[in-house]
Amino acid sequence: MKILGWIALICLPLAVSSTVLSQPAEPASGKCAGMTSLTLPHAAINGAVMVGAAANHPAYCRISGSAHPTSDSDIRFEVWIPENWNGRYVQYGNGGFAGVIPERGMLLGIAQGYAVAGTDDGHQTTDNTDASWALNRPEKQIDFGYRALKETTDAAKTIIAAYGAAPKYSYFFGCSDGGREAMMEAQRYPNDFNGIIAGDPANHWTHLLAGAAAGVQVLNRTPGSWISPTKLALIQAEAVKQCGDADGVIQDPLTCHFQPSKIRCTSGDAPNCLTNAELATLTAIYRGAINPRTHEKVISGFSPGGEDGPNGWGRWISGQTPGGKDALIHAFAANFFRYIVFADPGYDIMKLNMDSDVAMTDAKFASTFNSYDPDLSAFKARGGKLIHYHGWADPAIPAMDSIDYYKSVQARMGNTSDFYRLFMAPGMLHCGGGPGPNSLATLPAIRAWVEDGKAPDRIMATKYQDDDAAKLVVRTRPLCAFPAFAKWDGKGDRSKMESFRCIEPKG
Repeated sequence: MKILGWIALICLPLAVSSTVLSQPAEPASGKCAGMTSLTLPHAAINGAVMVGAAANHPAYCRISGSAHPTSDSDIRFEVWIPENWNGRYVQYGNGGFAGVIPERGMLLGIAQGYAVAGTDDGHQTTDNTDASWALNRPEKQIDFGYRALKETTDAAKTIIAAYGAAPKYSYFFGCSDGGREAMMEAQRYPNDFNGIIAGDPANHWTHLLAGAAAGVQVLNRTPGSWISPTKLALIQAEAVKQCGDADGVIQDPLTCHFQPSKIRCTSGDAPNCLTNAELATLTAIYRGAINPRTHEKVISGFSPGGEDGPNGWGRWISGQTPGGKDALIHAFAANFFRYIVFADPGYDIMKLNMDSDVAMTDAKFASTFNSYDPDLSAFKARGGKLIHYHGWADPAIPAMDSIDYYKSVQARMGNTSDFYRLFMAPGMLHCGGGPGPNSLATLPAIRAWVEDGKAPDRIMATKYQDDDAAKLVVRTRPLCAFPAFAKWDGKGDRSKMESFRCIEPKG
């Protein structure tokens, strides 16, 4: 069965990085051309062109600008305003260390009649693992951390109001670093958005990248510590065998007591078993980074179910070569600690101390990069709504870290169901992909909550053939507001979400 095109667009997850898309432009005229004369505080409009209608978007005015709040700031942003604008505004977050405007995400909003905006976060690079731009440039670090978001929001709202009218409702949508940005908006700028969607957020930034460095250290502890792609396939198959369903999905990792020791090698090494060194590495990655002095958790470990495949652990954690130094977590951690924390391009993250160095990093940089503050009282007071989701099988950012943050907000504020809800997606990798349904209808859910007062108890998750929204729907599932989980009713079609109920865990 096919799904309506507009639903397919809004359900698509944001990619980790965005791709600059080439679109036909026409000479600006009338109202669009007039935007180039708009005056903004410490910012300038650099251009305005009309983009013609296409199969996946209406015609729109594409306005580009740059903000310079400091002498070392160059925050580039774009604002797109469609014909037949629906009166709503969506700002899209970035991925990794950013460096480009997130056009792929912005297309999702413009297609539905939203005015949209995005920023490169204050620097320009097509490699979102690269942080060399930050070396000894504290203002650019602040721009990336949070200032580019605010500059873009204020400029975009001014532009949209000058173009026609102020937005009736404003939303923010981000995944990965964009999820960190989404949480930053709720915590630092609580009055800017009516509704916020934070996906797989990197909001525990300093601890996330310390944990990534710890993973590299574990993989290099001994010559036999690295886990190869072949062994990752073996591990995931065994995890699914012990805890998964017929679709290869572990529905509830919290109740999965995976025992990889069942595939321990009895002698030597072989493709169908794990050596003691490999088991030790696996145990450490599932456990997460630990402070060696206090034995306290630095950050939660990864959940089973996302080890195999081109976007699993082999891409993010273990890499394709012994030692895993070609993995993305190595690139992100190395760039952060080399160019920002230690300001030493030659720094070796194998030396990072999970006690003193993490404490130092927090003291100097947590206030700039982290959005892990459990106090959301100002956002709640202004009537804001927050949808937070995370793929259970995420190999980039531990899913349990989202639960840890959610629980910290609950501990600080009590029941948050009237303004903040968390949804865990079984079998979803980082911001999409994986064996589980991974296209999430979060934008219509936040809009209904903000504008109609309909709090989401469930969100539709869709699994498409080849994870391509232009192809057939394989199955749908409800994502339930945590801690509830989806359970089959025992009689309906298992490919349809209507056959599932949201059940509260016992105890």
